[in-house]
Amino acid sequence: MRMFLLSDNVDTLMGMRMSGVDGVVLHKEDELRAKLNELLQEEDIAVILITSTLLNLIRETVYDLKLNLKKPLIIEIPDRHGNGRTKDSITKYVKDAIGVDMN
Repeated sequence: MRMFLLSDNVDTLMGMRMSGVDGVVLHKEDELRAKLNELLQEEDIAVILITSTLLNLIRETVYDLKLNLKKPLIIEIPDRHGNGRTKDSITKYVKDAIGVDMN
């Protein structure tokens, strides 16, 4: 099983590659959707890491996948500037998944 990174910048990709994680840099929504669909077809992908900037392009699609697929696990990571939205995204995910507002 392997991990794969969907990144909006080369710095994050290079850091993850140094730790053994393959990935790609994307900037457009159509490129992102195409790559995500490709990764969903690969049996050996267990975890998809996606930067917050890219997640914002297809947030509803990713939340739908998280709620309805057992694998791969899709994890939002902050971009290189650290936007601080991870808590908010986890809170929204819990609310969508089980209907509990954590605010």
